[in-house]
Amino acid sequence: MKYPALTQEQLLQRLAPPKGKVRMVLDTDTFNEIDDQFAVIYALQSEDKLQVEALYAAPFYNELSSGPRDGMEKSYQEILKILELMDRAGHYPVHRGSEDYLSDKDQPQESEAARDLVKRAMAASDDDPLYVVAIGAITNVASAILMEPKIIEKIVVVWLGGHALHWPNTEEFNLRQDLHASRIVLDSGVPLVLIPCMGVTSHLRTSLSEIRDYVKDAGEIGSYLYETYLNCHKDHYGYTRVIWDISTIAYLNNEAWTPSSIVPSPLLSEDFRWSFDSSRHFIRYVWNIHRDPIFQDVFRKLSPV
Repeated sequence: MKYPALTQEQLLQRLAPPKGKVRMVLDTDTFNEIDDQFAVIYALQSEDKLQVEALYAAPFYNELSSGPRDGMEKSYQEILKILELMDRAGHYPVHRGSEDYLSDKDQPQESEAARDLVKRAMAASDDDPLYVVAIGAITNVASAILMEPKIIEKIVVVWLGGHALHWPNTEEFNLRQDLHASRIVLDSGVPLVLIPCMGVTSHLRTSLSEIRDYVKDAGEIGSYLYETYLNCHKDHYGYTRVIWDISTIAYLNNEAWTPSSIVPSPLLSEDFRWSFDSSRHFIRYVWNIHRDPIFQDVFRKLSPV
């Protein structure tokens, strides 16, 4: 597959933290873990900075699903449930995503989500790229790139994927589910903000006590998040849980909360390890997270008005 190549100047311009209001779509495996629900709500409650244009259901396969298709469908239904609880049903387009992972590096998994992404991206003006925030397997986004490579010139991908570049492996759930899709996003030259899990967003831990104090009373959606957190673990004594996915929304809300650098895009091996080539195109890499201001922003935006 031949991808359009941005000049280094164009790429660095795309990789600069956004100023002003951001147009975005959110690609999420919403039923997979409790952090997706927090991220979806955080994005929708950040209307001062973010204009959410559509939500896409991403595939996932673990003990909560019978396969990628089932995981995607459960995620689709979970998005609809969240919108209903927020009294926003019908306010945003919601699209089903891929029913399987990529079988090779050149064959997309066509879906409503991938087609909608292509359409929205191609309609974007050159000075107002569409931000594609991905917090699951990157299948839908990679498929859209394969279907219409020109969207590389129209989008910025913000992806929670892999582990820190210094980590001994990168066998992270989002990344390892679809090796082909992950490589496409890393290799194609699409402007990419990579936000890793272990070693970076693993700092985003919260407790049942915090959720009880700052989330539970925030209406129906607050009660839902509280019950979801309560049921995620049997014993909450001294227990905290990582809410990884809110990192992507935090980056768009205030880049100071997510310190980052411009680095060459890493290479991804068959056994899910990073390797490096300084001649490769640049990406933006988030290497630290300021936990407290991010959760303060999340809790504040969930507080009853």
